[in-house]
Amino acid sequence: MQPDERTFAMAYETQIDALIAQMTLAEKIGQMTQVEKNSLSPQDVTTYALGSVLSGGGGNPTPNTPQTWAQMVREFQQAALATRLQIPLLYGSDCIHGHNNMVGAVLFPHNIGLGASRDEALAYEIGRITAREMLASNVHWNFGPAVSIPQDVRWGRSYEGYSEQSSVVIAMSRAYARGLMAEGVLPSIKHFVADGATLWGTTPKQNDFASAANWQAATDSYTIDQGDARIDEATLRQVHIAPYIEAIAAGALNIMVSFSSWHGLKMHAHDYLLTTVLKGEYAFQGFLVSDWMAVNQIAPDYYTSVVKSINAGLDMIMVPYQYQEFIETLTLAVQQGDIAMTRIEDAVRRILRAKAWLGLFEQPFGNESLLDSVGSVEHRALAREAVRKTLVLLKNEGQALPLAKTSPMIYVAGRGADDIGMQCGGWSIAWQGGLGEITPGTTILAGIQQAVDPTTVIDYRIDADFDPAVKSTVGIVVVGETPYAEGVGDTADIRLSAEDVALIQKMRQHCDQLVALVISGRPMVITEALPLAEAWVAVWWLGTEGAGVADVLFGDAPFVGKSAYTWPRSMEHIALDDVLQHPERVLFPFGHGLMLG
Repeated sequence: MQPDERTFAMAYETQIDALIAQMTLAEKIGQMTQVEKNSLSPQDVTTYALGSVLSGGGGNPTPNTPQTWAQMVREFQQAALATRLQIPLLYGSDCIHGHNNMVGAVLFPHNIGLGASRDEALAYEIGRITAREMLASNVHWNFGPAVSIPQDVRWGRSYEGYSEQSSVVIAMSRAYARGLMAEGVLPSIKHFVADGATLWGTTPKQNDFASAANWQAATDSYTIDQGDARIDEATLRQVHIAPYIEAIAAGALNIMVSFSSWHGLKMHAHDYLLTTVLKGEYAFQGFLVSDWMAVNQIAPDYYTSVVKSINAGLDMIMVPYQYQEFIETLTLAVQQGDIAMTRIEDAVRRILRAKAWLGLFEQPFGNESLLDSVGSVEHRALAREAVRKTLVLLKNEGQALPLAKTSPMIYVAGRGADDIGMQCGGWSIAWQGGLGEITPGTTILAGIQQAVDPTTVIDYRIDADFDPAVKSTVGIVVVGETPYAEGVGDTADIRLSAEDVALIQKMRQHCDQLVALVISGRPMVITEALPLAEAWVAVWWLGTEGAGVADVLFGDAPFVGKSAYTWPRSMEHIALDDVLQHPERVLFPFGHGLMLG
């Protein structure tokens, strides 16, 4: 099945119309309802004829293995097939850098690193392998790729964006989505629209809402995520809507709507952008899904929120908890005439169209024969290749790199050197990620140890507490950010921490040449520490295959990454428009990346 083939729609429209004609209002609303897997049992899927179940960040079975994932999703699907009309379930999960909720899956570099590779063929293969590991667990719907175009790297979701420039985002996201679709997985193009263009300090806070029932993710830590984009329509279309137009042309059948606003109006209530522009002007034939409980943010009154979101063009609601309340509210809105039956049937038709494209009516399950390939040597080899291609050489004085494998001794320091969780970043097993051995993989330190000559001594001390009487020729220090996700990662200060700067200064005393590796989900302000090391490498949040770093450090593979973001010089100017106004505000420009030789 090719992703750009739309003949399936012609073939299935008659059957879809016939199916809708048989459906009760309850069955139609059930199709529009998506529930978080911990909030229901398989029997509830049957009882309410639910159309979708999801695993959000950390929405994992216990124990968390590929086999238990497959069993869990299979049971939900079997429950859907036990309904009167036997409409298959669409199970979704945030698999944004691999099947990243599942222990044992291979985790790829986050999008910010992949954007630095500019390698569309690589993005396609990552999409394809991610899809195969998803299908092994019976999951058919991936909540990605993000086509965000971050304009302020203080945003906690910057790493989900391939680049600050739409051309890179379009090329990489299109290739990745085609890889998913080639294997029969539905991508969710997100978050519509301009989630990366919101302004610092514009996020509504929880106490801005009259009712505690109106859950609002924007707690005090959220400062730009879920904020307001105050850009003109020409910029909105030319920069931020452009990736969606390309995705629609490539056959995308799902778009996720953003928590954010445009000039103060929440996207989930924006009938002009959702219906007039997307479904009308751009003829989007797929369905729109809300983000996690986002419709609750439209108005203090829940009934009003549901009515406005559905009438604006939302087709499926990620409830995700109180689904009985949502079903009752939407039912009442239809009965009272506040939502037309034609709007309900349009939503259901769009959802069924996507299920038909996936082939769920013929084969509702995935392919459990693929379970043995989850986290396989071949899949990890692709992730290791991806790491090699995403690294960006920021500085290399005195030919510090490549390193010699036969060096008598190499000192290694920093908590990021031997921590799978830190190098994977957010959205890794848990929503916010975590530190330590969260899933199988190879740390940067292990990769270094594997790369060097057997006679080379690798001395790793997390705090650089080396013998002051013994100075090494070479030192490697690994610093950077602790994992985060979404608005939890919004931060006013993107400088290296004082602890990291102090560690680099300490490490400097113990070696003749120092290589600094920065693990992060965004460009960081490293100006103060830059003179302390001869070489600096941006390794981003690289996933499970840390050996790819050693491949490049020791010259087995070249540096090819070119930063898809501008690196600011100081905290005084961070927003992209502000930084680009004057060249002296840029530390490393977009496209920066040194090569060896």
